[in-house]
Amino acid sequence: MTLGVLAVLAMAFVMFAGFWTDWLWYRSVDYSSVFTTTLWTKIGLFFVFGLLMAAAVGVNIWLAHRLRPPLSAMSMEQQSLDRYRMGVAPYKKWILLGVTALVGLIAGASAAGQWRTWLMWVNGVPFGQKDPQFKLDVAFYAFDLPWYRFLLGFGFAAAVLSLIAAALTHYLYGGLRVTSPGARATAAATGHLSVLLGLFVALKAVAYWLDRYGLAVKSSDFKATGNWTGLRYVDANAYLPAKTILFCIAVICALLFFATLWRRTWQLPVIGFGLMVLSAILIGGLYPAIVQKFQVQPNEQAKEAPYVEKNLEATRQAYGIEDAEVTGYSGERDTDDVTKLRDDVEKTASLRLLDPNIVSPTFQQLQQIRNYYGLPANLDVDRYKDKDGNVQDTVVGLRELNLSGIPKNNWINDHFRYTHGFGVIAAKGTAADEEGRPVFTESDLPSKSSNGGDLGTYEQRVYYGEKTTQYSIVGGPQKEIDYSDNSGEKTTSYKGDSGVDLSGPVNRAAYAAAFGEPQILYSGAIGEGSKILYNRTPKERVEAVAPWLTIDGDAYPAVVDGKIQWIVDAYTTTNGYPYASRTTLGDTTADSLTAADNQRAVVAQQNQVNYIRNSVKATVDAYTGEVRLYQWDTQDPVLKTWMKAFPGTVEPKKEISQNLMDHLRYPQDLFKVQRELLTRYHVKDADTFLSGSEVWQVPDDPTNRSGDAVPPYYLSMKMPGQDTQAFSLTTTFTPNGRDNLSAFMSVNAEAGTGDYGKISILKLPTGKTVDGPKRVQSQFNSEPDIAESIRLLRGGGDSEVEYGNLLTVPLDGGLLYVEPVYVRGSNLKYPLLKKVLVTYGGATAFENTLDEALNKVFGAEGTSTEPPDPGTDEGQDGTSPPTSSDPTVQNALDDAQKAFEDGQQALKDGDWEAYGKAQKDLEDALRRAEDAQSAAGDGGDKAQDSEKGSGGG
Repeated sequence: MTLGVLAVLAMAFVMFAGFWTDWLWYRSVDYSSVFTTTLWTKIGLFFVFGLLMAAAVGVNIWLAHRLRPPLSAMSMEQQSLDRYRMGVAPYKKWILLGVTALVGLIAGASAAGQWRTWLMWVNGVPFGQKDPQFKLDVAFYAFDLPWYRFLLGFGFAAAVLSLIAAALTHYLYGGLRVTSPGARATAAATGHLSVLLGLFVALKAVAYWLDRYGLAVKSSDFKATGNWTGLRYVDANAYLPAKTILFCIAVICALLFFATLWRRTWQLPVIGFGLMVLSAILIGGLYPAIVQKFQVQPNEQAKEAPYVEKNLEATRQAYGIEDAEVTGYSGERDTDDVTKLRDDVEKTASLRLLDPNIVSPTFQQLQQIRNYYGLPANLDVDRYKDKDGNVQDTVVGLRELNLSGIPKNNWINDHFRYTHGFGVIAAKGTAADEEGRPVFTESDLPSKSSNGGDLGTYEQRVYYGEKTTQYSIVGGPQKEIDYSDNSGEKTTSYKGDSGVDLSGPVNRAAYAAAFGEPQILYSGAIGEGSKILYNRTPKERVEAVAPWLTIDGDAYPAVVDGKIQWIVDAYTTTNGYPYASRTTLGDTTADSLTAADNQRAVVAQQNQVNYIRNSVKATVDAYTGEVRLYQWDTQDPVLKTWMKAFPGTVEPKKEISQNLMDHLRYPQDLFKVQRELLTRYHVKDADTFLSGSEVWQVPDDPTNRSGDAVPPYYLSMKMPGQDTQAFSLTTTFTPNGRDNLSAFMSVNAEAGTGDYGKISILKLPTGKTVDGPKRVQSQFNSEPDIAESIRLLRGGGDSEVEYGNLLTVPLDGGLLYVEPVYVRGSNLKYPLLKKVLVTYGGATAFENTLDEALNKVFGAEGTSTEPPDPGTDEGQDGTSPPTSSDPTVQNALDDAQKAFEDGQQALKDGDWEAYGKAQKDLEDALRRAEDAQSAAGDGGDKAQDSEKGSGGG
């Protein structure tokens, strides 16, 4: 008994610990109202519906017991149940309480899970738009109908459970008979069970009535449109009248069941119920099938066209693509003299050579500094001003904590000493140095600006990030490792406001139980001022404080007002927008990047929605963990509903500072959802839509063999008709099942501008073949000179060639394709930019720099797009001969420089044999230089010279 009591107390404390730690965490982030509102809503639903279910079942069991016949009237069949009745009699009150408590607990727990449905119903805000069939506000389908369906389901469950419980009680006490001759039920049992059956049938009538409205949000597969939502011809002309007729039949049938209170016979109710079932089969199933077969299929396009038009309009409104501007585009250049276009390239786009999805290992190798720092596999593209105030596309990453790289893993190191990352790493998106490395504008440790960068002074410690998934205990007697420099290791102690205090024994015991870590309870490393930090990824924190939002798969960092802020895009969604087709978010937002990087989660996994808005922009401070939610879409009724339910949690849009606004952008996941819908919904007339002749597809990523969709790319560019460049998100479309180009799509991603969110689509002529991304990539690979150059870059298989983002830019009626090519050498762990592929109007170039490639394609020199890396002393060929104070090393470097120059000349002459010999001489010279450096202990220069030599090769 003692062990049993202790076990119960332990389980009770674990449950208390979970509740208490959640409360402490919400209080620490100043969102305790979210916790309390959610908690009280769940408790209220649990008790109300739990008590209703318990009362319904309990009252019917009690009533069946009260209506039992006298024992003298019982048959032999019932007399055989005496022993069961005798066994139940002493405990019948407890059994009644136990049964009702069990069904009440189950029903209450189920109801508590409907807290979102309840809050949306009680706080619902009108959309101001009506559905075309029933003329009801969209809010009825989004907010009201789900709650009514829950109530109906609860009613069915209560009726069925009450009916089963009453029938068993009647049988146990003689009111019902199965094998005995004579009447099968007493009059009292007949009346009682008839009323319950009448309630069930009445609920079925209500279900038929709600099903009429449910047709407006009914999902079905339709070959012309995929996942169709809304009424079709057969729904409007067969199912809708059938539901109305079945409603009337069910009402009559329910009245017949209720009539058995006066006419103690089952005859009429049973006949009525049979007719209802037969009507459901004939009217609700067979008749619509006949209409579909003999009226719709012979002339489907004409019959469905009016309903398709409604679906087109509703879907475009629900996904925010109703204003997408589709214009014709020739796909061929308008200017005869192509050389005049050379300078137009710089005015049209800032061509980004640094692919954020490839260069993470390069950032890691060159700027990681310490093994216990790490960067995400996919970096981010943002915009920053240089020292002259010019905005430039910048590739950004943070040094986050990487526990796998610390010298020794143990509980103290993992949770007390190594607690945070340090600093921003940033590089120009449009440039690389002569060795193919990024031109860093923010680098070193501590991070500082260089090469024209200007991030200013900011708090560099990163306690909250995408890779920071473990808890840390900070602020107590144990000092944290801050960073290391030439003067040695620095320590710090966390001074932020976040975290939960661990000074008290109750909190320590609660977290020891919640985290399953007993050392938290008794460790001497925890003392006065100690705080525990957890839920440290931006996505986790925003999801916790706003559980009603769907979070974008990619948070990105920005330096704003002296702080590193994680910016998180969040969406409001519903699957109750009438006539709008549904999409599965997890499938729609997946592409070649999400498949390759597990950390970059696809949004909402497999949630199906048919309405989405980027209604909230959230920020998470990388040092303090502070979460702020800003209202972004001020017209979204779903957001307004949640703001009523959780007042004070979302700040008005006007609170967004200008510095933060400069870094907000159009979210990728929303763009991917919209582009997937626009593969079909770019057309506006029903006939074209139904014919399927204009269906597009998102092409597979041609730069790899994953078979997944090409990701959209951020790029500062100018669309035809625009006066200046704008930060944009772009993608391409191809015809369904083919590889030529159908359209190019971009959206203005520059927040705070009048055109933000404007979708522009350039549609290529259907009668003309314009190469799409896959064909362009195939042409690159099939060019003999390019293929041979790539073979040489691979060096016989010792090096790995990686293709960067294939950028597409509309230019003078034609399409300019630019693709950086990276080489990961056999002696390097990271890729370097070595070549640039460019094609335009049938001309293709594969050169060392973007300038050279553009000059070759356009046959003219223009303004340089790749400024040389500041601080280098360039020779005539643009390279800087390395030097050393060691004569032996210098001789080897001179030989390496000569071999490099010979190789470059051989490339120009097309002498591949000479090029191969020069590469071998270069490798030998570099090896001699390395050996000499090692002998001299000149380790600092070794890595640099090795990189330069490899870059030259």
